[in-house]
Amino acid sequence: MADPAKPYALGFDVYGTLVDPLALAEPLRALVGEQATPFAGLWRAKQLEYSFRRGLMRRYVDFDVCTRQALRYTQQALKCELPESDQARLLDAYLRLPVFSEVAAALEGLKNQGHRLVAFSNGVEASIRALLGNVGVLPHLEDVVSVDDLRTFKPDPEVYRYLAQRTGCAPAETWLVSSNAWDVIGAKAAGLRGAWVKRQPDLVFDPWDVEPDVVVNRLDELPVWFASDSNASSAVKA
Repeated sequence: MADPAKPYALGFDVYGTLVDPLALAEPLRALVGEQATPFAGLWRAKQLEYSFRRGLMRRYVDFDVCTRQALRYTQQALKCELPESDQARLLDAYLRLPVFSEVAAALEGLKNQGHRLVAFSNGVEASIRALLGNVGVLPHLEDVVSVDDLRTFKPDPEVYRYLAQRTGCAPAETWLVSSNAWDVIGAKAAGLRGAWVKRQPDLVFDPWDVEPDVVVNRLDELPVWFASDSNASSAVKA
């Protein structure tokens, strides 16, 4: 078992790692029919693109604004304008995204090993707390760390260093757990450790000469991995 006297800090990305933003295709189906799946995918892609662009330009607005602007773009791009009331319902649905089925058991397993668990997100803290509270995940976490405190976005190295600072652990003992390869690469570039949650078998990790410290298909594989002294110790020494 991993040494409980020396726990690690684990920062969990939220969208795509703890909850499924593409599940919005289901409520979208009643509004846009067969365009529901491409609508959900484009909305998510634009949401991330807007955060990247604003981070690079230093023209910060919070992630809720990025989400609303991405929704407007998606409607125009797919030529399916929605009434304000339907848009409001979709934005509310973003606070009620379903949690992946294994999340609670995985978090409890990691907590029982002595690790410190926090949510770490581009999202505004109040929105993330509401979302994770709605799906029952918040009680499993010690804290919610939002990049909004710094008025920039992932993958700015500053936000990953802030995660380590907030948890009180050295970067080499702080882990970013994410389903987004770019997020893991960002954490590694800032000196943290990275666990990639490869939720789909056909996903490819960006060939940037940076590798995750561990790859899992589901979060409940992480407690098993950390239970091995050789795994956890070799990752921290790397």
